[in-house]
Amino acid sequence: MTARTEKPLILSAFLMNTTSHIIGGAWRRESAEQHRFNELRHWTDLVRRLEEAGFDLAFFADVVGVYGDHEGGWASHLRRGLQVPANDPLVLISALAAVTDRIGLAMTSSVIQAHPFTFARQLSTLDHLSGGRVGWNVVTSATENAHRNFGGAGLAAHGDRYDWAEEYLDVAYQLWEGSWEDGALLADKTLEHERGLGLHADPTKVAKIHHRSSRYEIEGPHLSSPSPQRTPYLFQAGSSDRGREVAARHAEATFSMAPRRDLAADHAADVRRRAVACGRRAEDVAFIQGLSFVIGSTEAEARERAADLDESLDVHALIAHTAGSLGVDVGGLPIDTPLDDLETEGAQGHLGDIRRMAPNGQVTLRDLATFRAESTRVVGTPEQIADELAAWREAGIDGINIINSEIPGSYAEFIDHVMPVLRERGLARPSPGSDAAPQTLRGALTGSDRLPDSHPAARYRGAFTEHSAAATESAQITP
Repeated sequence: MTARTEKPLILSAFLMNTTSHIIGGAWRRESAEQHRFNELRHWTDLVRRLEEAGFDLAFFADVVGVYGDHEGGWASHLRRGLQVPANDPLVLISALAAVTDRIGLAMTSSVIQAHPFTFARQLSTLDHLSGGRVGWNVVTSATENAHRNFGGAGLAAHGDRYDWAEEYLDVAYQLWEGSWEDGALLADKTLEHERGLGLHADPTKVAKIHHRSSRYEIEGPHLSSPSPQRTPYLFQAGSSDRGREVAARHAEATFSMAPRRDLAADHAADVRRRAVACGRRAEDVAFIQGLSFVIGSTEAEARERAADLDESLDVHALIAHTAGSLGVDVGGLPIDTPLDDLETEGAQGHLGDIRRMAPNGQVTLRDLATFRAESTRVVGTPEQIADELAAWREAGIDGINIINSEIPGSYAEFIDHVMPVLRERGLARPSPGSDAAPQTLRGALTGSDRLPDSHPAARYRGAFTEHSAAATESAQITP
């Protein structure tokens, strides 16, 4: 029996409100149901099952534009179902919050797609209604079409996009952490005060922020009172050098799609060093690795099932997904064409991972397809999969983001066959039980509902007292 580990893994389901998310072509399999993505029941049934099984998180990826052209245009994306159509995860999560009690609900939202005042209010509302179970994956969008959908001339330079993200975060922090003090909302029907009877909110504890920056001018106040987490639990997924800097300053967890454990370990160690340099603790940033699983009762059966899955994959969809995020059209090239000199303003960290996986750094179109389908795949028996996950844990990874080839099958098989072994080894938390007390997402993952004082958002706590509502009142006004 393998020794128990000190800390269980964070278990997340990697989802998207579309037909074909990561493993292109698998939606065509007879047992796959992700083509039902427009049906609410499809998602409520799945997320309730994840919650009952003890998953920590249902995480919904998103895009706000189609990927770069493939085979001369974007018609290929429609034929192959490459993340189009794709629905808004924020709307879906609001529905899922109503039918769940414990599981965290996280979503991707790009800084280009919503004004920060509106977005901060939406997430505060959702955090209230879910009991504090909301997470936000902060992205900048790496496709030309996404930026053009929101008034941009095209894809902004890589560094400029991260400047934008940090400015956006700064505004949101001011609204979430600084506009309202704890205890400001009273709704006390009986309290007597100098202006009468009944006090709804204390004007001395609510303030405008009067923010001015290169992109935003926001007076405030935040229109939502403090939610259970105030700031939602913060995710970030960039792996470029600048992405790591932003993660070190802001992220509470970062998603990784590293193709090898050593690369994931190096990434985690680097970001943790940077976090300490920013005045945070190394353990303030968790690392959640994306992995898919092919499970068999024997290793031979698992290999057979993996081969069967490979037969159903759409190689062009896999290539278009990766190349499209890099902003290049390689659809007309032979499958073994090398891409040695590829340079892009797109997903640079992603391109770096692909090059590190390939022999001598040489990348071919076939490598793009292999990277998307197989580089993060684990094939084996439940015991072998548990061994592999223990090895990822030893490499410094705190959790796994489970990629599906089929919904609900990929998760049902993991729950039924792998979860019991993980629990035996201490790699998964005990089954929560129906009477488990609800927690906030941050509380479940860190033990505290609110961001620590070392996080940059904390500097706005109590920062706007001079702009409180009470400060605007004339001293001559009498009750």
